Amino acid sequence: MMSSLYYLIFPVIIILTLLRKGRERTWGRCKDTSSLKGKVFLITGANSGIGKETVRELVKRHARVIMACRDMMNARKAIAEIRNNVSTGEMIPMELDLASLASIRKFAHNVLNDFPEIHVLVNNAGIYVPLNHRASTKDGFEIHFGVNHLGHFLLTNLLLDRLKLSAPSRIVIVTSKLLESGTIDFSNLNGEKGVITKGRMNPAYCNSKLANAYFAMELAKKLKNSGVNVYMVCPGFTYTGLFRNVKRSWFHYIIFSPVAFLFLRTVYQGAQTVLHCATDASLSNENGLLYRDCKIYKSKKELEPEMASKLWEISANFTEINAVL
Repeated sequence: MMSSLYYLIFPVIIILTLLRKGRERTWGRCKDTSSLKGKVFLITGANSGIGKETVRELVKRHARVIMACRDMMNARKAIAEIRNNVSTGEMIPMELDLASLASIRKFAHNVLNDFPEIHVLVNNAGIYVPLNHRASTKDGFEIHFGVNHLGHFLLTNLLLDRLKLSAPSRIVIVTSKLLESGTIDFSNLNGEKGVITKGRMNPAYCNSKLANAYFAMELAKKLKNSGVNVYMVCPGFTYTGLFRNVKRSWFHYIIFSPVAFLFLRTVYQGAQTVLHCATDASLSNENGLLYRDCKIYKSKKELEPEMASKLWEISANFTEINAVL
């Protein structure tokens, strides 16, 4: 019985492994490994997942990295873990809660006081909570819209002048292929009217990823010829702590495991396109494009310039910032 089971399972494992290796070859890898000494990077959500892995790879290349984190204890743990095998570069943890506009303003004030140059801003942090939680930011915004979009909108605008002074500089906005399932309803940005659920993903998260893309689109237009380039990144389906608030049954893990084995990227693999857009010299003349697997990605979602412009105006009003560039 056991030998029969072995002959059944072993070929399946071999086939899945070969399929996995084949997929990995299509995921892309940042090829630029040049020194980043003298360059200052600011990364949100830098203590875990793709953010932490991006920090690790940057300091390997002698960069100076501002780690914007909500939990300073976790930030220090991340630094200690990275320092176990990376001695180069510099990591500076700073407290930032993207669910609080006051925290964002305080953080930006401290950064501008302490750092005369910022060469690359990576808007990486993100949150995902189950739809039935009905969570909000400290300022009353729907949590996905408030953290994933508005928080980064305000932070970016507060740091823009410093990024311009540091030109050539870059802004990398981490979005997701899930933007293709998103919608922007200007009469329901906070979900007061409820949201229509499609599939298993929280539509509010998908909507926030679409908002990220529209923000990047409008930002790139406004910054044209300023010396600051904007890049949108879909890192791919990556094993991070994003879904830590979602409760799953044991049955889900049994069913999901083969799919995860084939499609789920490690944080190192997920960070590659972020690193590509943040550092690769070959992209220095590109602006406002979406990247996946270290190459330009054509989304199925047609982004409308009018929507981007309107979202910018509304976001500026919500954050009470004069965001006319």
